[in-house]
Amino acid sequence: MKKQEFTIELDAPREKVWDVLWGKETYPLWTAPFGEGSRAETDWKEGSKVLFLNADNEGMVARIAKNIPNEYMSIEHLGVVMGGIEHTENEKSGEWAGSLENYTLKEANGKTQLMVDMDVTEEYEDFFNTTWPIALGKIKELSEKK
Repeated sequence: MKKQEFTIELDAPREKVWDVLWGKETYPLWTAPFGEGSRAETDWKEGSKVLFLNADNEGMVARIAKNIPNEYMSIEHLGVVMGGIEHTENEKSGEWAGSLENYTLKEANGKTQLMVDMDVTEEYEDFFNTTWPIALGKIKELSEKK
């Protein structure tokens, strides 16, 4: 696995960016570039399970490793969801098991810097290099909306 990092500066307070990232209505909007119908089933609390699902109810199973509101969210991927079944402890759990996806928000000069760093398999490197800039643009649009 390889670490990838994506950053963007937003003309919005950290609290608003945080709400855009994890809000029930806004999460599906900015994650749509990764897959139409994307959604997260969770309460976003530290230690909680997360199901990241697409329109076909397939995707990833993870847990919130760390949650410092308005500052930092770390998500540990545990496996995959296929055919409505969570696979976390066998060969089907896949190469994503144990990988981290981290979101860091820092305030600087009245703006918010969002940094996303994640462990990525070589197979998905190009996909994320193409897709994350689109998703970050959507986060910017939603966060800077008056």
